[in-house]
Amino acid sequence: MTLRAQLLARIAASGPITLADYMADCLLHPKYGYYATRDPLGTGGDFTTAPEISQMFGEMIGLCLAQSWLDQGAPTPFILAEIGPGRGTAMADMLRATRAVPGFHAALQVHLVEASPTLRDKQKQSLSAYKVTWHDAADTLPELPLYLLANEFFDALPIRQFQRDGTGWRELLIGAADNQLTFGLSDPTQLAALDHRLPDTRNGDIVELCAPASAIAQTIGQHIQSHGGTALVIDYGDWRSLGDTLQALSAHQHTDPLADPGNADLTTHVDFEALATATPSAHTRLTTQGIFLERLGITARANALAQRLTGTALETHIAAHRRLTDPTEMGRLFKVLAFYRGETPPPPGFDQ
Repeated sequence: MTLRAQLLARIAASGPITLADYMADCLLHPKYGYYATRDPLGTGGDFTTAPEISQMFGEMIGLCLAQSWLDQGAPTPFILAEIGPGRGTAMADMLRATRAVPGFHAALQVHLVEASPTLRDKQKQSLSAYKVTWHDAADTLPELPLYLLANEFFDALPIRQFQRDGTGWRELLIGAADNQLTFGLSDPTQLAALDHRLPDTRNGDIVELCAPASAIAQTIGQHIQSHGGTALVIDYGDWRSLGDTLQALSAHQHTDPLADPGNADLTTHVDFEALATATPSAHTRLTTQGIFLERLGITARANALAQRLTGTALETHIAAHRRLTDPTEMGRLFKVLAFYRGETPPPPGFDQ
């Protein structure tokens, strides 16, 4: 049986399902889920993330967190963590870049939050030189100061979509017709969780809600508020959700989200306002990835690396720097938000 067949049978028995239910099955089903069954990254996968584009990304993040650790009094011991760490590439680069920071490696414990057995195996290879502890969820991280990266993690969490209908809302649902999955809308209903969006939306506008994202932001923020640390959230999205941002990627190409359940990556834009509202900790202003990386010194690092390169390697390096920072590529689309304990300095790279 395929995931499509399972979904059709479920809908036939119980009626249409929410987009959140659909995304959860497509991405996380233990047998057919996208992340449970493959390594999705790189040229042989369906998409490429910033750490796979250039080592400079992980290096800048590692040094940012290390400086934040120093600015916050160099607590010992502490957790260096990543949630949704892919192949472990960013963490490997972070660890390499911070070797010379006095006391940093002696005090750190490496923890990864990863649900995919396939990706855990990749991470074990990338980080074989280090002692690593894995978690299924962020709420089991030890009660120590936490310095955490969440890069392209929140965009893959299941969302619900609502279309405004007068003073009420219709929810996007997934049903079936002629043995095919189809989109539809619920009857209009009042929704207290979206009352605050009535002043800034019009009839027909779509708003997306991601309860899991808010819950995880609350968990991470509470950890930092209680024990200290910094979390960097890097993803594509904006301050406030507006419009249909659901997309499916297969072999680096956009495809129909309903076409092949479990065999394409499903993502949506992150609502950073919801994360900032959920965290009990302090948070920075939302900053574009390009500006953030430039403030951390990525161009100086790029120039230093370029001195040792020629030909195709140099061209690839220059293109990687541009892709990470240029406003027409990832530089403006991707945003950065940091959580930190209010009585401590914010991390470098942000304009307060």
